[in-house]
Amino acid sequence: MNEFDERLKQAIARGNRKHERDAQQEQKQALNLDELKQLHSQYRLQFSEHIEACLQKLPQYFPGFRFETLYGDRGWGAACSRDDLRLDGGRRDNLYSRLEVTVRPFSEYHVVDLAAKGTVRNKELLTRSHFVKIADVEPQEYLELIDRWVLEYAELYAAKG
Repeated sequence: MNEFDERLKQAIARGNRKHERDAQQEQKQALNLDELKQLHSQYRLQFSEHIEACLQKLPQYFPGFRFETLYGDRGWGAACSRDDLRLDGGRRDNLYSRLEVTVRPFSEYHVVDLAAKGTVRNKELLTRSHFVKIADVEPQEYLELIDRWVLEYAELYAAKG
């Protein structure tokens, strides 16, 4: 019995040590998760402000576009849209154009996900998505992408105008 009691105590001690290591690991991961969420929020704010600044310029160059700030479960960012009417041979057509650029919400994939969708005169001509793990994000790369996508949309809209 004595030998069994000793092995039982050792097994319990191993179990307790494992429990402590697991608890420490969980705490460390929770801190990492909180840090990732905080970093994602910082990037989201920085990028959504840049998106707004870029898209607010579209109505200056293309009168008729309406600017709107986007936020919520689909992401944060901005959109510009306009409705046009085309009369052709007595026929009436509504033409819808819109550019939407958003930073998608934090997800279990731990990435900063930037998305753009552009429609010009009822045709979706621009669909872009870019994502990188939060820890690997280069903010300048995202800012340049936002600029590039807005410029690309402006060129597409002007070409169809």
